[in-house]
Amino acid sequence: MVNIKKTKGTIGILTGGGDVPGLNPAIRAITIRAIREGYNVIGIRHGWKGLIDVIRDKKADNSDNYITLTEEIANKVGRSGGTFLHTSRTKPSHIDVINIPLHLKDKYIDEINDLTPEVLKNLDFLGIDYLIPIGGDDTLSYAVRLYKEGVKVVAMPKTMDNDVPGTDYCIGFSTCVTRTIMMTNSLRTSAGSHERILVLEVFGRYAGFTALLPTMAGAANRCVIPEHQFNINRLTELLVEDRLENPSKYSVVLVSEGATFKGQDEMMFIDGKKDAYGHAKLGGIGNIVASKIKELSPNYNGHRVVNVIQQQLGYLVRCGEPDAMDSIVPMAYGNLALDLIIKGFHGRLVILRNGRYDNAPIDVVTSSKKNVRVKDFYNTDRLRPYYKTFESKPLFIMT
Repeated sequence: MVNIKKTKGTIGILTGGGDVPGLNPAIRAITIRAIREGYNVIGIRHGWKGLIDVIRDKKADNSDNYITLTEEIANKVGRSGGTFLHTSRTKPSHIDVINIPLHLKDKYIDEINDLTPEVLKNLDFLGIDYLIPIGGDDTLSYAVRLYKEGVKVVAMPKTMDNDVPGTDYCIGFSTCVTRTIMMTNSLRTSAGSHERILVLEVFGRYAGFTALLPTMAGAANRCVIPEHQFNINRLTELLVEDRLENPSKYSVVLVSEGATFKGQDEMMFIDGKKDAYGHAKLGGIGNIVASKIKELSPNYNGHRVVNVIQQQLGYLVRCGEPDAMDSIVPMAYGNLALDLIIKGFHGRLVILRNGRYDNAPIDVVTSSKKNVRVKDFYNTDRLRPYYKTFESKPLFIMT
């Protein structure tokens, strides 16, 4: 009699939203543990987009939509940056008619269409028993929708901004902070050589963690964050003062991409186009701040202009290999997800809380917001973090 080894089921993995270092280590951890526990693993390509593009025909070529994962495949990429499954900002419940897959164009003709019924059928077609989406609050908000539709979801938080509610840590945050500190310190040589003020624009749409933490670590003199609308005159005054007190005659400010100053109507957008989650692409506040600082600098520098260097760090902090934290945490998160699946739990978000790994209900993602608590962590007069009361704080302090 032939001994046929039955699998325990099939686990699907996808990555959505922006890429960050740590995604491939997470995929690797899930895949290796799952296979060794007796599960099949399918990698969904292009985030949620892969799950709306699937053609439910066994003869169809769906190689661009999913891949069967093996230990060999996962090991090859497990230490690299980005996501080898690729990603997108697709929201299946809000698909523009021009983005409807070709094989569904006769079925969905409204300007905006909800393709969730197709996603559910495609998950069934692929035989996926558990789904592990890795993403930020946008990607995971749709995971909440699927969970409410009956899909067994175990989610993992990922975003450089570290603003997914319910967890102290999101994959990608440490590498972002590490790179921001490193690049800011590198750019100091140019600022010091020319005795200028250095203005660096960093990521952070609604949360200022990626500006606040590097500043707290000594990378900058000041920072401005989305949670507090700052006074541009006050910022200029402080930076000119910092420059004069510095023997090398330069100063540094980190500007969150979502920051605004008094008199500014809204955040700075590259254009008016919005993604499926209603977000327009941010960018340009660094240029505006740099221009205003140069214009206002004579008021605080004996009527002499202080020149400014402006740099947008952008994708430089999200590319390349993960640092130690973003190699270790994804490994732990992947194993936490498998622990939950093996025990039969779903509708959960794996998290780090108070220095310990844990899990929380997945709907924490949509039921709250995670921002810097300005009153506790940000000095609105001095435009920099408070340096006090660190006892019993989490590793990343204000998270």
